[in-house]
Amino acid sequence: MGRSRVLVAALASLSLALGAAGSAQARVGLPPVVAQVATSEKVVFITVDDGWHHDPEAARILLERRVPVSLFLLPGAASYDAAYFTRLTEEGRASVENHTLGHPDLTTLDAAGKDAEVCGAGERLRAVFGRTPKLLRPPYGAVDDEVRLAAKACGVKALITWTHDFTTWGDAPPPTPRLQAGDIVLLHFTPTLAADLQRALDAARAAGLKPAALMPHLKGSGVIQGA
Repeated sequence: MGRSRVLVAALASLSLALGAAGSAQARVGLPPVVAQVATSEKVVFITVDDGWHHDPEAARILLERRVPVSLFLLPGAASYDAAYFTRLTEEGRASVENHTLGHPDLTTLDAAGKDAEVCGAGERLRAVFGRTPKLLRPPYGAVDDEVRLAAKACGVKALITWTHDFTTWGDAPPPTPRLQAGDIVLLHFTPTLAADLQRALDAARAAGLKPAALMPHLKGSGVIQGA
């Protein structure tokens, strides 16, 4: 584990605890938390979490329709069939991003725990896909300034939450919202992914929106600088 990363995060956490002035200073330069991208373009952003269920039909949709998608993967979920995801990145328009090692609530962990989860996942994903993720989806959307500090120490440029969750968690899919430009759609690699993905694409079409790659729009809108 990177001692220097843990030390940076621990010292920064201490500064957050020193009061309002120290806290305000510590927040400068922290990676932003993004639930929706400010844009005048008619675009929406498709994201898929975890990676446990490798659905061939969902892969077919993504590949045949050339859907830009951000995959926030757990390394363990991707490792038993990495070819499923490398095909999406090499033949499709998918990018692999960070979702931690074990899907904990990062706000409950100390600096070393945050480092292990975020940096550890980034290192394992880089070993498989040849690229260090620059975006982090904090599990459960749980984030605070200490999580942002730890993410920054691991090279994360932005923490991505979501605007709408299209995942079918029960017997029936959730109500379909009317999407707006810049919305971030959340899906999961579950047995219903293909159907959930199709509902999201249909909702985007109904709103006159097209799926777009997330990172270029984060850069273009000034949310992040470089990557």
